[in-house]
Amino acid sequence: MTDIHTQFIELSQLRIGMFVYLDVGWMDHPFPVSNFKISNQSQIDTIRSLGLDRIRYAPDKSTPEIDAGKTEPVASEPRPQESAASHAARLRRELLASQQASLQVCERQFAHAAQTFKQVTEIVHAQPVTARELTEQLIQGFLGEILGEDEAAIRLLSEKAGEKTSLHSINVTVISLLLGRALHLSKADMLDLGIGAILHDIGKIELPDRLRWQDEHFNHAENQLYHNHVMHGLNLARKMGLSPNAMLLVAQHHEYADGSGYPRKVSGDKISPISRIVALVNLYDNLCNPANPALAITPHEALSQIFTQRKAQFHPATLTAFIRMMGIYPPGSVVQLTDERYAMVVSVNSARPIKPKVVIHSPSVPRDEALVINLEHESTLCIHRSLKPLQLPKAAYDYLSPRKRLCYFFERGLEIGPEAESEATS
Repeated sequence: MTDIHTQFIELSQLRIGMFVYLDVGWMDHPFPVSNFKISNQSQIDTIRSLGLDRIRYAPDKSTPEIDAGKTEPVASEPRPQESAASHAARLRRELLASQQASLQVCERQFAHAAQTFKQVTEIVHAQPVTARELTEQLIQGFLGEILGEDEAAIRLLSEKAGEKTSLHSINVTVISLLLGRALHLSKADMLDLGIGAILHDIGKIELPDRLRWQDEHFNHAENQLYHNHVMHGLNLARKMGLSPNAMLLVAQHHEYADGSGYPRKVSGDKISPISRIVALVNLYDNLCNPANPALAITPHEALSQIFTQRKAQFHPATLTAFIRMMGIYPPGSVVQLTDERYAMVVSVNSARPIKPKVVIHSPSVPRDEALVINLEHESTLCIHRSLKPLQLPKAAYDYLSPRKRLCYFFERGLEIGPEAESEATS
């Protein structure tokens, strides 16, 4: 499958048959999904009412009914009498604007999810049914994005995107849903997976603040109190009226295949398929984002540690799919390329994870103007090795700004194809 090549057009150019992308939050438009082929004039009128200046569409997926003589050149085409250098400079500006807009959409959606999660935790005791309904709406929005026709990518966001509690829950939910899609779960199981994942730690609101994040210095009694968050969570899940499958996930998100988990030390097939997913993703995120940031390990190290030291704790097919989806270098990894330049992985396509998208340390380009480069399009450039952030030279460290806490979301649709990327970065 090739990358989707999308282009920006003015709203006046919208035609029936165009496959369009709405780069706004799923709560900010009335359509069931955020990318679709326009089938009638009413949809065009609705899109034009959203207040957007431009919109992205995919020419290769479109069969537009375009009136002769009424269209303008699209952004990626050279304009009459435009020099090659001017065209490349303009294309670079437009690609940079598209890149920034895509990241802003992800961060707005993350912020909305974090706000909803906070509201759920605040009302779950007094209004458990309303809390469940808010959670269902949030996950239905996620699924509208993840279950579309196009491939989904795991995107690294800035650290400002969320505070610790919401960050962990949303990280686990996003990666779990992408893994559920990779494992071809049914829509019903995907909904239960999303609801259970976002609420897997809901029981921690019953604990004192100092016990909400497991600490290596906890004594036996404190560890037991911390472990009680699972039963607290299950009690809240019952009050909310969650499905049996989602409740079981809340109860089993710390259970491992070899029986070494808690609270009931269940093992093997007694752990539900969606619980296996969240138990694995929960561990991965806790390794990358521990309570004490000084103990954090890199995404590359986390995957390696899980595979080499803890493989027996996880269902083999689930673990294999997870490693294949995340790639050797998950988003947030700091790497050195084969040309010796340093880079940070910012996005991994879950269908083609070997060649991720990276930001490269380029002293001649200001950091906020750096294009994200898709290594899938680079025939002679690939990743040579993974590094710890402190192994970077100071200039590269300052430029790439490795995250102390990793914050993930998903993005849909890739903005540029190999020809356009080559032209803009050459």
